[in-house]
Formats: sequence, C-alpha cells, structure tokens
Amino acid sequence: MSREFDVIVYGATGFVGELTARYLAEQAPEGTTIALAGRNETKLAAVRRTLPPRAASWPLVIADADSPASLDAMCARTQVLVTTVGPYLKYGENVVVAAASAGTDYVDLTGEVPFVRFCIDKADEIARATGARIVNSCGFDSVPSDLGTYLLHEKVAEDGAGDLTDTTLVLWTVRGGVSGGTVDSMRVIAEQAKDPDIRRLLLNPQALSGGPGEIPRAGLNSEPSDISPVDAKKVDPELTGTLAPFFMSSYNTRVVRRSDSLLDGAYGPDFKYQETMAVGGVPLLSAAIAGAVTVGTGIALGAMSFGPTRKLLDKVLPKPGSGPSEQSREAGHFVTRTYTKTSTGRRYRSQMRADGDPGYKATATMLGESALALALDRKKLPKRAGVLTPAVAMGDVLADRLREAGFVIEVHELTS
Repeated sequence: MSREFDVIVYGATGFVGELTARYLAEQAPEGTTIALAGRNETKLAAVRRTLPPRAASWPLVIADADSPASLDAMCARTQVLVTTVGPYLKYGENVVVAAASAGTDYVDLTGEVPFVRFCIDKADEIARATGARIVNSCGFDSVPSDLGTYLLHEKVAEDGAGDLTDTTLVLWTVRGGVSGGTVDSMRVIAEQAKDPDIRRLLLNPQALSGGPGEIPRAGLNSEPSDISPVDAKKVDPELTGTLAPFFMSSYNTRVVRRSDSLLDGAYGPDFKYQETMAVGGVPLLSAAIAGAVTVGTGIALGAMSFGPTRKLLDKVLPKPGSGPSEQSREAGHFVTRTYTKTSTGRRYRSQMRADGDPGYKATATMLGESALALALDRKKLPKRAGVLTPAVAMGDVLADRLREAGFVIEVHELTS
C-alpha cells in the first residue's frame, strides 16, 4: 500500500490521544511517517509543540466526525488510522465506515458493545472487500483479555493438550484510575440501554460473535455470569477465597468470544470464558469484599442511568479529555492472569504484567504498538480483513511488540 502516512492519530488533542502521539514520537522506528488529526488546527499545533522534537515536523490533518468528506480524505492518506475520539457511539460511526471504505487499517479503544456491533453490521463486508483490518479495543480493554486467551490456545495446541474449556481471567493486581473517556462511554451506554433492543444486545453473551446481521441467540446462562462472585478454587485449585466480578467483564468477554468465533471455534467446543478480580485469599473477608463489589457495581450502573443521581455523579467523575498526572500514570501497574482447564484435564496459565496506569500509560503503549504492527509488520500478520479483534488481527506479532516495549507476557503449564 502506497500512502502518504504510515499512521494518523485522530483525536490527538484528547488526553489519551496525546499520550499515544507521545508514545509514537518516542518509540516508533526512524522513518515512520506520522500525522496528527483533529477538528482544531490551533489545538493540534499546541499539542505538537509539547511532543518530543521528532514530532515537530509531523503534518496536521483537519477532520471532523460530523464531516464524512473530511474523514474520507483523511483515511485516504494513511495506512493506519488510530482513533481515540469517543464515545464511539457518538463520534465513531462515520470514522469506521470511512476507514473501511478507503482500505485503511483502523484501531480504537472502544469498550462499547453497541458500537462494535455497528462496525460488524455496517463495515465488515466493506472492509473485507477493500482489505482493511478494523480492529476495535486495542487498549486495556481488551488486549490483556484477548491475547491472554489466544496465547493459552496456542500453547495448549502446541502441547497437544486438547482444547480450552473453563477459562477465567483474574485481574490480579491493579493500580490506576478510570479515564474520563471510559466514564463518558458508560454515560452513553446507560442512556442507550433504555432502548429494549440495545438492552437485549448488552445482555447477550454472544452479542459480537456473528457476522453482519447475524447475532447468535444466547441465553444469559449459556456463559458464566458477568456480575457474580466466583469461588477461586473452581478457577484453579491453587487459588483460595472468592473472586469479585471485573467491571469490564461484560465487554471483554464478548471480544474474547468474537475471537473464538472468527477462528471458527478453535478454542474448543466446550470453551467458556469469564473475568474476575482478586480481592484477597482469606475466605470470609474476600467473600465479603466480592459481594460488596457486586452490589456496588450494580448500584453504580443504576445510578448512571437515573437522571438525578447521574447529575451528581457527573460532578465527581472524571470528565472527557481529563486524566491523572504524569506521576500518577507512572506509578500505576497491572497484572492479569488467565487460567484454563483443557479437555484432557491439564491446567495452564497465561500472565500479562506492565508498569504504568492501565487506562493511560499502558493503554497508550498497547494502542501505539497495535498501530505499528499494522503499519510496519504487514507481511507477518495473518491474512485477514474485516472487523477483527486484537488477537485475530495481530496475535503473536502484537505480543512480541509488547514484550519489546517492556510488558511481561508468559504462558506455562501448571503442574502442582
């Protein structure tokens, strides 16, 4: 593909957009051609001045989510479009269609089931025809979830250990804040969930598993619950106590199941997937904390959808485009561990560990390396196009890039 740019960062004046641009300015190989895009040239120029010196010559591209013509022109100039402009339900539909139509690879940070469903229904066939890779969720949502499971599958297959069965991600440790963009996406989803059709989509554990116009029917009980505490010993006999539900489970699980669907059920006919958080191994204490997390999550989601309480939350929750200080971002970290039992009775675990606030610094790394993988490693990538997941689009290429960027990613069999 001959394009003017390898990567355009759209939304570079936003908090995570600027962090991603900074990461690329620091880490992209010499010769990588990059541009910054957004609605306001003055603001873009101001951001560019704050970046490392090599960004001083990066061109500025003016594009507006409400102007399809400007989006078409932007996408035609680049191999890969990175977009951090959310909520994607409000600002992303024209962008993803423009990228698919131009044959431009695309990465985003969405955690919005209805938006990904839109991408599948409206952009998948176009992207397959043009050869574009549309890759949603290339940050903390949902790279650790998706790659963690995919790498388990590869290792189990390599060992001839059968198929994956019950598989559980445990957010083992985490330090970091919730981004203003994530909160704004939750606001939009809470509002849209008042529509019965959207509500049914959100509750469907296989909401993202089908192709255009094909949403598999799946009952709530067909997969593990997204909102219930879990006995840790049922995840792995070495664990103790009770695991709390992970608040992004209702999104990440759909992405992982989509990967399995795109890979034609490669994870196995009895594959089941859930996500949890570790809250300590003391039985009674962890059970109490897990129960409190469950109740608190339900209250928070209910409050977000109820007008009067939502107004109160808006006063205290992070605003779109806002984020923590550099010191706070540097002090963050996360560890995820994904456990599986195979159809032959063997046990495996993958782990991903990274320094930096997961929603900001680590996410900028994951998003930046996803863009570079698509732009610079095209010959190494799977021969796929359409609306894809990080694991299906980039798989081992992305895992290797993240390792080189300082992530610890490992998979091994549990034998004790």
